[in-house]
Amino acid sequence: MQESGSAMGFGSSLIDGPAEAAESTALRICDLPQGERPREKLAQHGPAALDNAELMALFIATGIKGRSAIEIGRDLIRKYGSMGALGGLPVSELAKEHGLGIAKASKLAAAFELGTRVAREQLRCVPLDTPERIHELFAPQMRHLAQEQVVVAVLDSRLRHIGTTVVSMGTVNEANAHPREILRPVITRGAHGFVLIHNHPSGDPSPSRADEIVTRRLIEAATMMQVVFLDHVIIGRPSPGREPYFSFREAGVIG
Repeated sequence: MQESGSAMGFGSSLIDGPAEAAESTALRICDLPQGERPREKLAQHGPAALDNAELMALFIATGIKGRSAIEIGRDLIRKYGSMGALGGLPVSELAKEHGLGIAKASKLAAAFELGTRVAREQLRCVPLDTPERIHELFAPQMRHLAQEQVVVAVLDSRLRHIGTTVVSMGTVNEANAHPREILRPVITRGAHGFVLIHNHPSGDPSPSRADEIVTRRLIEAATMMQVVFLDHVIIGRPSPGREPYFSFREAGVIG
């Protein structure tokens, strides 16, 4: 047993040596030339001059042994494939990523949400009168979600977006997407009308039977409450040969 222990100790020292050397040569942000550090680069050239990993590094702030904040950002983008996919992660999942934790994950989630809100504000002067515009507004934050999210976008008399409420998380069915819950934010805000939007995590926006049932019941409820049900749009992901969304108005279900 002692010989075995000696062999393992000897082998371990050989393996750890190069790894430690590699970690010691990893550049920290403070080791970068002044003009290549994200904060200084942003101050001199503006945020557009930074790539996604550099922007993320400003929120991650500090790296870990062997990985700078920029490298952590690049690792995350490489793992998930896009900023949209990262932005769709719950904070609890993001916090599990190597080099983050709850504090850094919360900062990143806040940054993603701020970006989403800015995009919504910019579109408030544009009427949401086509499924293309509805998709443009909601797809970036919904198409990469790991579970279904159902949201109601309330509209003024010019069909401009004035607010969004998440009404359920999970599969769309009568239990968690009841017309009563969907219409509540429309009525309480005194809105002229609304759009119902939800995503399909599979990426295929084709409506299910439950989607059709909820839509038809909502048509009846909206007529009774005298509010305009403009559309129900299902968000999917781009794929050759199909639209990345499905519109019940385009399909002729909503008149």
